[in-house]
Amino acid sequence: MVMRSRRLEDLFGARLDDLSYQDIKGLVGNPEAAEAEDLDYKRDHYESSDKGKEELAKDVAALANHRGGVLILGMAEAKGVPSLACGVDLDDHHLRRMRQVIANNTAPPVPYEPILVPDPDAAGTGFLILAVPRSPQAPHAVTATPTKASKDVLRYPRRGGSQTEWLTETVVATAYRARYTAAAARDERLADVEGDIVMAVVERTTPHLIVSLVPEVPGEMTVNASTFERYRVELLGADLHLGQRHRVFGYATVGARRLIARESRGDHGARAELHRDGSAAIVLPLHAHQSKTRGDDIDLQFVELGEAVYNLLCALPFLAGHARDRAAASGTAMVRAVLVNDIGSHPHASMYTAAEYRDPLPMTVDRLHSGVGRRLEVSTQPCDYAYSEATVLLDDVADHDRGLLQATAVLADELLHPYGIPETGLITTDGQLHTADFTDRNRGALAVWAREHSLI
Repeated sequence: MVMRSRRLEDLFGARLDDLSYQDIKGLVGNPEAAEAEDLDYKRDHYESSDKGKEELAKDVAALANHRGGVLILGMAEAKGVPSLACGVDLDDHHLRRMRQVIANNTAPPVPYEPILVPDPDAAGTGFLILAVPRSPQAPHAVTATPTKASKDVLRYPRRGGSQTEWLTETVVATAYRARYTAAAARDERLADVEGDIVMAVVERTTPHLIVSLVPEVPGEMTVNASTFERYRVELLGADLHLGQRHRVFGYATVGARRLIARESRGDHGARAELHRDGSAAIVLPLHAHQSKTRGDDIDLQFVELGEAVYNLLCALPFLAGHARDRAAASGTAMVRAVLVNDIGSHPHASMYTAAEYRDPLPMTVDRLHSGVGRRLEVSTQPCDYAYSEATVLLDDVADHDRGLLQATAVLADELLHPYGIPETGLITTDGQLHTADFTDRNRGALAVWAREHSLI
């Protein structure tokens, strides 16, 4: 997975993994492409000496400990501005040595992605980009042998402007504490984000899917008059339901540290809450059928298997796209999916609703025989509340590629276990999509979407 950065992509004119030699060479003389917190240039490969090893470890750790960024090898600079495209060798020898140096001289090892951009006019040479995302495991220490006298056994660099600075003991201690408390904080944040949207629709008494997402490394969405107008246009034009090519949201507003999008001003339809830190949640009503199992009275409701999985597949890129593209979050995110027969069955809502006055029908997840309208049993037992959790890669999910299908499969299979369904059979965990097995309501649209993204 290659890191994403809106600032750098705007500067380069392409995604990092789509850059051409001319894209980078075109930066020469551009003052806007000067070295910055997230951008650094090197004329040559790092030396194989102790000094070179220390320098490489320091440079990648400094980016990982701050906001992430890229090192471009093969570009000379003058006062920080790229001045000459020199190129470097792109052979495996240099790549292996870099990997060993970074693994052996940073603790914990800094994650990064090498991107080769060949020179079409000089075989075997070009630019080498080291893409270093902001790391949730920060702070990363440099363990290479110091080439200058230092009293510190472990040294922690961080990017500061276009230079590298060393963290003080106080800052390091604070960063370590943040690392160890981050996981608990994300769990709590996920619960809060989900709880907020549940309470916003607490009066609803029909089956719903609720999907919540919290990025591992939070972002920051700026909300003011101009950005809100752009966000509003984006949300009102969003193609939430994959392949159906129609707008879903009819109303968008600003809430407390979030954007709110609703299908209508009334208390029904889809609702999304998109938070400033990149966290997000969406609640989607599900089309349910009623059934008689023991006599003449309706005593069961069921949601079609393809209906539940399709809506989950639609929700994930919508939420991940917000985290990445509006809040500039990157890396991984925690996702939680919930299926309820009634919003009052959700633990966050149960204390605010009186069950005896709602009395929802038990719910299963089954198939519908389209010819005769009869339920084809898939579930072995009903369930009022089910949930699943997974860690996903934001870019894979937001970009509608095979990783989206894989993430959906993991979440969907676990979500349906409480109904006695071992796996959905609609999407495999290696990302194979079986559109024909979805419902009459969505299989055609899903097939159109999948073909457009080369997924079938």
